[in-house]
Amino acid sequence: MKLIRHIEQIDHTLAGCAITLGNFDGVHRGHAEIISRLLQWAGRVGGPAVVFTFDPHPVRLLRPELAPPPLTWTQRKAELLQELGVDCMIAWPTDRHLLSLTYREFFQQIMLDQLQVAAMVEGPNFYFGRDREGNIDRLMQLCDESGIACEIVQPEVCDDELISSTRIRNLIHEGDVAAARTMLTRPYRIRGMVVHGAGRGHELGFPTANLDAIDTLIPAMGVYAGLASVQAELRPAAIHVGPSPTFGVVRPQVEVHVMDFADVMYGEVLEVDFLEQLRGVQQFNSIDELKTQLALDVTRAGDIGDGFLKQISDQSK
Repeated sequence: MKLIRHIEQIDHTLAGCAITLGNFDGVHRGHAEIISRLLQWAGRVGGPAVVFTFDPHPVRLLRPELAPPPLTWTQRKAELLQELGVDCMIAWPTDRHLLSLTYREFFQQIMLDQLQVAAMVEGPNFYFGRDREGNIDRLMQLCDESGIACEIVQPEVCDDELISSTRIRNLIHEGDVAAARTMLTRPYRIRGMVVHGAGRGHELGFPTANLDAIDTLIPAMGVYAGLASVQAELRPAAIHVGPSPTFGVVRPQVEVHVMDFADVMYGEVLEVDFLEQLRGVQQFNSIDELKTQLALDVTRAGDIGDGFLKQISDQSK
């Protein structure tokens, strides 16, 4: 899949594309349904299936104090969309000029002049142009005037509620990564730089990679079963998010114990999937009590991680 991050990279190969615009944060099941329809339209018009996103999200420029932490970084979003069959993702550079365009100017200059779009697919809550003045009705009118096919896809529902990035973000914020996983196309993932820690995990028999510079939403404090992407392979992992009260450490940290892997990864970026929360952060009365609980956590996390990997393997056969 082609990832375009600069306007200069757009060329004639995208002419006649089927396109969908949006943030696609997290790439959830509702997004997947839009992409499914997008692929159908790409086949009908004989052009590539293109996802158009904004980088950064416009709210980060307009009202940065209201901007929520993202669920996915740009490259990860592109990977998830590629898995769904998208041919190209455009991460359009967001600037003040772009945000000043009226909905008609945006449609004419970018959709028609720049991309020569043949079909558009959107969800029902789509807005575009200055002050979000462009809505679905106006989009359909513009498409009709321009001879462009347009389809509006109804949102997906889970447990009688609409699936949305906001709903998923709230679940992750609360630590319910298992519920969030049922709405995402892949388990929730973060990434961070592996930095030196105090070395307590190694002393306890459970060495951990300490993550810093995490650029997406960090789940609620607690201990989680998850997966770590190491050397292009997913391995079961136990993840601790929060302080270490047993040692008097109050600053929250993200520590990852990767099963059956002892190589030092300092200075490297580690990506981690969250599968299920095992427990909250606890203060233990002794080191031995802590070690006993850690052994239980690691065993349970390993079982959950192995089970998930087996499920993936079975599905791919």
